[in-house]
Amino acid sequence: MAHDWDLIIFDCDGVLIDSELLSAEVLIDLLAADGVEIDFDHVRRNFLGRSFPTVARHIREELGHALAPDFDALYRARLLERFETELRPMPGIASALEMLAMRGVPVCVATSSSPPRVARSLDIVGLATALPHVFTASQVARGKPAPDLFLLAARTLGAEPSRCLVFEDSLPGLEAAQAAEMTAVRYTGGSHLTQAKLRHHPSLPILADWADLPSILNRLRPEAVR
Repeated sequence: MAHDWDLIIFDCDGVLIDSELLSAEVLIDLLAADGVEIDFDHVRRNFLGRSFPTVARHIREELGHALAPDFDALYRARLLERFETELRPMPGIASALEMLAMRGVPVCVATSSSPPRVARSLDIVGLATALPHVFTASQVARGKPAPDLFLLAARTLGAEPSRCLVFEDSLPGLEAAQAAEMTAVRYTGGSHLTQAKLRHHPSLPILADWADLPSILNRLRPEAVR
């Protein structure tokens, strides 16, 4: 049964909320105004699942462009403006979280987003109450693909890593779950992945629709506690 898991950990962007295309559009537009041209494929390959400091370092070191000191604040402000009117939860996620709550399954969020961004995002789409435990990359020395964030979540909530189930959409997130010795499922229902050619290990379970969560939980079992 699903309650065999000590903890179910959700990434936020691209898993709980359909935000990745909005985020990419805002970043692409702001960089274009700065004279830096990138496309969505570049964003998906290099930025998906990573914290903004990591993104900024890539822009500086790989694209050879030093961002203005206020770029981060401007990006976040523009993005939240878009979120206020355009952000949507992933279809079926509210019902999935309600089902987990009824079964008594502990859940949390572990995201590369900033604390203000994830808090406002969950509030906008009406998921904040269902997800009171939120962990962000700002709380650890190393973000995804390092395991630190997932291990922090497990440690804080008293869960054994081998008995944690992680839902992620990005390769850095999936690598972080593997490094933390947690079981991972790749969620592919976000609009940013609907036509993507995924780099993906064939043995990794895929979930494309939150309505299919019960079947995933019935199929997967946590490892024995080490």
